[in-house]
Amino acid sequence: MRNLRMPSAYTILLSIILIIMIMTWIIPAGQYEYIINDSGVEQPIAGTYHQVAQARQNLGDAILAAFHGFYEAVEIAIFILMVGGFLGVVMKTGAIDAGIGNIVLKLKGKEKYMIPILMLLFGLGGTTFGMWEETMAFYPLLLPVFIAAGYDTVTAVAVILLGAGTGTLCSTVNPFATGIASGFAGISLGDGILLRILMWLVFEALAITFVLRYAEKVRKQPELSIVADQYKENRERFALQSNDGKKMELTREHKIALTVFVLTFLLMIYSVIPFSDLGITFLPTLGWYFVELSGLFLVGGLIVGIAVRMSEDDIISGFVGGAADLLGVAFIIAISRGITVIMNNGMITDTILNWGEMALQNSHSLLFIILTYIIYLPLSFLIPSSSGLATLSIPIMAPLGEFTGISSALIVTAFQSASGLVNLITPTSAVVMGALAVAHVPYERWLKYVLLYVGLIFVLTIAFLALGVLMG
Repeated sequence: MRNLRMPSAYTILLSIILIIMIMTWIIPAGQYEYIINDSGVEQPIAGTYHQVAQARQNLGDAILAAFHGFYEAVEIAIFILMVGGFLGVVMKTGAIDAGIGNIVLKLKGKEKYMIPILMLLFGLGGTTFGMWEETMAFYPLLLPVFIAAGYDTVTAVAVILLGAGTGTLCSTVNPFATGIASGFAGISLGDGILLRILMWLVFEALAITFVLRYAEKVRKQPELSIVADQYKENRERFALQSNDGKKMELTREHKIALTVFVLTFLLMIYSVIPFSDLGITFLPTLGWYFVELSGLFLVGGLIVGIAVRMSEDDIISGFVGGAADLLGVAFIIAISRGITVIMNNGMITDTILNWGEMALQNSHSLLFIILTYIIYLPLSFLIPSSSGLATLSIPIMAPLGEFTGISSALIVTAFQSASGLVNLITPTSAVVMGALAVAHVPYERWLKYVLLYVGLIFVLTIAFLALGVLMG
């Protein structure tokens, strides 16, 4: 048993596609009637579900689903490659190694303060503007920092993934989850915000405590790491170029490269915040998405190379080499989209949603909200896109809640809490699988690490939802 190993991320995702293919032969095909809302988005009409001709998918469809998924995920896949290229150019200047070396020496004995500070920042990004896919840019950046500080790769992944993921789980004004769901429910973005703020404060504090306890244990006793067998390999893989333990000199070229580096990431964060949706009018909303962000990192890499007077060959080789390092991550992200493709092509997405609708009818208010949360867990596994799940389900779930005395705001909270929780661990999440691929953390090791936290959040969410029912 000790020699059993979890399959690779590619095998897991392709196996799920095959399982979904089989499900299209078993689960009845069906669909709702749809209308086009004011935003031009199709939304299902509750009570209109009907069965249609079976759309069974075969092995050829399953194989092509991964490729169709690649086309659907091409924007984020290219974004990942551009981030890798940008980091490749910056790394070639030696600025990252020099900068990290200086930071680690300055934080000597205080490394643990990085964890709560970074997790709060990622958490704020998650709860306000749904910072999730955007975090992929930070894994290659922070992994060497945490390795140099004496932590392991699991700690680095947890700081980013649990920090931002917990924020997204407790979205307050996130326009991509809370905003879309609230719009379909016919309520204001601010409805239910007090409960969600309280949830975020409690859950983020729990996440920080959870990560800190593990991180400090591993730093003091590396053999207790979940990836202890990779200790030497990871220290070499994510090592700084300097191995003499001395402070690396920050040259003028290093400072220029680091300045462009920081400004590029700050502009990325600013560009995706929907200030207008948040009621902030004195700051312009850029509304950039992955195409624009890809262009940002391409230009950023060119500016770094030109500013430090790198040759054309060095800029190109640095960019191509950096992109190649993240090619596997781009493949994983694209393949994960194939799961949704084969579900939709097999016409079983609406059927699964209808099962949830039937299960919730005529339930007591407290039981209804708990069942809603529980039903959203498998739905979130099958439809990892929070905006896509909101579009499909909220027009059905919100009216059902009103019949049992549950506010639409609490339905929205149950939806986003379930979606956020599942997206911390599901192999159908491009971010989870991509992050683990970058950090070379086996999927089963991540599950072993995070399941206790997931269990605690599951129980606490039910308690908060019950509190929401009592508050009316």
